[in-house]
Amino acid sequence: MRVCLVEDDLILGRSLQSALQDAGNEVVWIRRSVDARHWVSEEPFDALLLDLGLPDGNGMDVLRQLRAEGKRVPILVITARDSIEDRLNGLDMGADDYVLKPFITAELLARLRAVVRRSGQWLAESDGSKWVCKDLVLDERRMVLTRAGAPVGLSKTEFALLHTLMRYPDRVLTRRELEARALPHSDGQALDVHIFNLRKKIGDGYVRTVRGVGYVVET
Repeated sequence: MRVCLVEDDLILGRSLQSALQDAGNEVVWIRRSVDARHWVSEEPFDALLLDLGLPDGNGMDVLRQLRAEGKRVPILVITARDSIEDRLNGLDMGADDYVLKPFITAELLARLRAVVRRSGQWLAESDGSKWVCKDLVLDERRMVLTRAGAPVGLSKTEFALLHTLMRYPDRVLTRRELEARALPHSDGQALDVHIFNLRKKIGDGYVRTVRGVGYVVET
C-alpha cells in the first residue's frame, strides 16, 4: 500500500515510518497540515494516518477539507485526545477509525489494513493481495487477472496500468501519473495504445477516459 503518514513528532514518526515500510508499504511522511492537504489532494494514496495535533493547524481541519473535496481515501486518526466528543466528531467528519496514543504498533497496522479492506479497494489473503473492481479481480503477487472468474491474459505493461488504476478506484489518474508508474520509458502515445489494448481484453465499462486529464477505473 501507499500510505501518507501525517505526524509531527520526530520519534513517533520515524518509528511508524519504519514499521510501515517493514510491513511492505510505501510511506510518505508529512509533518505539517498544509503539506498534508497538498499531498493528499494531488497524489493517490491507499490510506492516510492522521495525527490531530499538528504545529500549523488542527488535523480535524485536514480531515474536513479532504472529505469536502470528495476524497475517499481511508483515514485512520491517531491522537492523544481521548474525550468521547473528539472521537465522535472525528468519526462524524469522515474518519474511518480512531486510535488513541499510546498504542501498540501491531494493532495500529492491523486497524490500517482493516479500514483499507472496508473501503473495498483491497483484499488481504494468506497468499497475496488482490484488488477488486466489479467482476475484475487482480492478484498483484501472482500477476493474474480474472473477469467473472475467467483468466484474462495481459502483457506486463497492461497489467501494470490496470494495477495502478485499480489501486485508486474512482480517482482520475493523470497521464503523467500513469506514465511514471507503468510506462517510465515510453512516450505519451504509447499510453493510449496500451489503454486501447487493455480495453479490448477486459471489455467496456471499466476504464473511462477523462478528456484532457487521464483515466479512471469506476466502481
